[in-house]
Amino acid sequence: MSEIYMPRLSDTMEEGVISSWVKSVGDKVASGDVLVEIETDKAVMEYEAYEDGYLVKQAVSEGDTVPIGAVIGYIGDSPDAAPEESGGGAAEQSGQAEQAAQAEEAEQAPPAGEDSPQPAGGAAEPQAAPAAQDGDGAQQGTRPRSSPLARRLAREYGLDIEAITGSGPKGRVVRADIEAAAKQRQDGAAPAQQPAAQAPAAPAGRGQEAYDDGRASTELPVSNVRKVIARRLTQSKQEVPHFYLRRTIDAEALKAFRGQINEQLESTGVKVSFNDLIVKAAATTLRAHPEVNTSWVDDKLLQHGRINVGVAVAVDAGLLVPVLHDADKTPLSEIATRTRELAGKARDGKLKPQEMSGGTFSVSNLGMFGMDSFSAVINPPEAAILAVGAMRQQPVVRDGEIVARNTIALELSVDHRAVDGAVGAAFLKDLAEVLENPMRIIL
Repeated sequence: MSEIYMPRLSDTMEEGVISSWVKSVGDKVASGDVLVEIETDKAVMEYEAYEDGYLVKQAVSEGDTVPIGAVIGYIGDSPDAAPEESGGGAAEQSGQAEQAAQAEEAEQAPPAGEDSPQPAGGAAEPQAAPAAQDGDGAQQGTRPRSSPLARRLAREYGLDIEAITGSGPKGRVVRADIEAAAKQRQDGAAPAQQPAAQAPAAPAGRGQEAYDDGRASTELPVSNVRKVIARRLTQSKQEVPHFYLRRTIDAEALKAFRGQINEQLESTGVKVSFNDLIVKAAATTLRAHPEVNTSWVDDKLLQHGRINVGVAVAVDAGLLVPVLHDADKTPLSEIATRTRELAGKARDGKLKPQEMSGGTFSVSNLGMFGMDSFSAVINPPEAAILAVGAMRQQPVVRDGEIVARNTIALELSVDHRAVDGAVGAAFLKDLAEVLENPMRIIL
């Protein structure tokens, strides 16, 4: 009898939702068969069997949210096999619960500067030995047992983890305890922020709160993608010292160049967008400015040998950033084709982990929504992200005369720990020159 565990299908995944069981109980399973579709924080992914046998039990139902490492099903040698009941008594059950709690909070690749998950230790020392350490590296008797994720969330919320009672096995402080404490503090602070006579108390029903005007708001379900977006952007703004550089380029030559390229590619069915040109131009410019193609990780500055550009894609659940690997070496027509493929897979929830990892620089374009300019939030551990606004006709001075020219506003958000202002400005200056002389994009 083999257990099927909730796998880690992305570097930021902490839990998964059972989207649908492809195999039913009693079905024969061969290695490589798709067992179940799992919704992660980024996409819906297929999980394959690693051995032959029969699916004898689905331990969780469709729609259930399951932490990393938890058992979701069993594969046996025959369709009539049944999972063995635990025969190890309370000690073994406690150990299994402890493993599940550790899996719930584990993070395979923690953000820069965070504690790394520690392997579980052996049998716990007696409580009388205050210096003994548990599997989390915490000293028993000096601070509560907790996971790296719980400690990180406690720091983000500004909570004293020692004052929080854990609900996990052996009193372990888990993520749910931190979130409950944060909500309790927020709810407790609300009356002090408003005069007592200003607004009536909110109704007790789940999902609605009363506003001063008497209208109600509805609590919407939050997807795994939205939760991860919220957590990572909070981390980025709190931990990454952003600074911003802005420049408006003359896009007349870029517009004409795009028309010429698409005319030549018409018979192939490939169509190059302005964003494709900007992605390729950014990758080309990064070759000349490798100091921008860096990451600040654990007080170390890493300069990347490959130029992998992430392209922000808006989806119903939020925002995904598929990555174009080796974008500086990829032909423009292939960038156009690959970008559309990745964007389609992002909207369908079918991106693979490798298609969302390894980014060293990102481009976010809101020009299609008519935005003149905006400031993008850096996607850690990258050191910079380029925000692209809409093409606009603006009055500019040419040869002493005011004329109408197409322009695009660019804004570079930079991690000041990794890149200095002059270095970022030099990169943006050269990028603008490449875009204003677009033949340099493909040379």
